Amino acid sequence: HLSDLACVVLAETVRLAWQGVRLRHRPAPAFAVIGYGKLGGKELGYASDLDLVFLFDDEAPEAAENYARLAQRISTWLTSATAAGQLYDTDLRLRPDGASGLLVSTLSRFREYQMQQAWAWEHQALTRARFVAGDAAIGNAFEAIRREVLCRPRDLQTLRGEVVAMREK
Repeated sequence: HLSDLACVVLAETVRLAWQGVRLRHRPAPAFAVIGYGKLGGKELGYASDLDLVFLFDDEAPEAAENYARLAQRISTWLTSATAAGQLYDTDLRLRPDGASGLLVSTLSRFREYQMQQAWAWEHQALTRARFVAGDAAIGNAFEAIRREVLCRPRDLQTLRGEVVAMREK
C-alpha cells in the first residue's frame, strides 16, 4: 500500500508541478515517472527512498528545458523539509549516465542508452522498474523498451563475468 500511496502522490505532484512551469508549451506534459527499486517492485517501506527516472516524448524545441524544470520541481517538492517533515528521499542516479547524466531523458535516448551503453547491473535494475506516474503512453513505451532489453539474448559466460565483477566491486 505504501508503493500505491507513493504513486498517487507522484501523479498529483506531476500534475501540480506542471502547472507551475512558467513557460509550459502544452496543457499536459508528455512526461513519465519511472520507479525503480522498492517503489518499482511494490515493496516500499516507511524508510525507503524513491528511485526515480524521468522520461519524456515531446519534439517541441522547448521541451527538454521545460521537462528538466518539471523534474527539478518534483524532486524539490518531494525532498523539501517542512514543519511536518520530509515527504520522501529521492535517488535520481539510476538515470542514463548516472549522476552525470541529464535529469530527464527522451524515450529514444533512454532506449539507445539501454541497448548500447548500459551495464549489466543497470539491466538488472530494470527487472524492478515500472511506470508509476505521468503520461500512460510513455509508460507503455517504457515497458516495451524494458521488455526488449530484458529479453535480449546474452552470452552466459560474459554475463557471469559481469555479475561476478559487480559483486566483487
